[in-house]
Amino acid sequence: MSYGIIGITVLWTFLFGYLIVASVDFGAGFFSYYSKITGHNNKVHTIIQRYLSPVWEVTNVFLIFFVVGLIGFFPDSAYYYGTALLVPGSLVTVLLALRGAYYAYNTYGSSKEDNITYMAIYGATGLLIPAALSTILAISEGGIIREENGKVVLDWARFLTNPYTWSVIILALVSVLYISAMFLAFYAHKAGDEGAFSVLRTYALSWSGPTILACLFAFFQINRQNPAHFSNMLDMAWMFIASLICFLLAVYFIWKKKNLGWSFLLVILQFGFAWYGYGRSHLPYILYDQISTADSITNDVMAGALIAAFLAGLLVLIPSLILMMRLFLFDAKYVSGSPLKKG
Repeated sequence: MSYGIIGITVLWTFLFGYLIVASVDFGAGFFSYYSKITGHNNKVHTIIQRYLSPVWEVTNVFLIFFVVGLIGFFPDSAYYYGTALLVPGSLVTVLLALRGAYYAYNTYGSSKEDNITYMAIYGATGLLIPAALSTILAISEGGIIREENGKVVLDWARFLTNPYTWSVIILALVSVLYISAMFLAFYAHKAGDEGAFSVLRTYALSWSGPTILACLFAFFQINRQNPAHFSNMLDMAWMFIASLICFLLAVYFIWKKKNLGWSFLLVILQFGFAWYGYGRSHLPYILYDQISTADSITNDVMAGALIAAFLAGLLVLIPSLILMMRLFLFDAKYVSGSPLKKG
């Protein structure tokens, strides 16, 4: 296996970690605001805040690793993506700053009352950030970035009128809400909060249908955008079939109100099979037809060092996240809302 394949696999794993952790975070922000304006705030707000308190500071670590690693492994990505993603990248940076400001206000501010305007901004960023980030997947299929007179140009007309672009954005939005609702429903059930569980279970079931429809819409739009990639996806159709089976089982469990831990694990597997199936079928290209794992990889010495460093980072980050969850999120007293012992 080449350094390029190993490198992009490690980076793809970091991005998958971000997909799951950030989706729960982003969706929780939207549901927090939505529950307030619909009168369910007293039922679900406490559960959402209990989840966000120990998690929000580590969510973006996965994304930082991916961005730094992508440029380190494939220097050409800075040239092609750097200029083209200036607008969506800047938008994401501003939205993350606004989100961080809300966290700081909510966590460390003297007032414990939630300002409806701040919550609206917070909820909006939970949808706008994944929408902006998802445009990278649309651009990576090719035909949108081109070189003119030695400069990289993003064809905005083609980008904005392309059905595949909007299919990816829609998929990102509904997936965030589905993943988040599935986790928060499980978390509320574990906390023994039946009122919050009932509301969040309704959210999870409501967003399950749009999620699978958005997946199918995006899947078939790839055929119009990039037939070669679509053909590769058909060659590994079993991964997408496995994803569908996991989806059906996850929805069945939450509908029946049983095995909710397994239900969320199946959600992770659902997106895992689809994520790695999409990524594997995309190879060897990172950007059709300009960046590939074979031709754009950095020199062997640097690649080897980066692989070792990022694998070490992965081996530290994942156990740390699991430990944090065991100490806080899934601690019996913390989950139930009881105060933790000090000292």
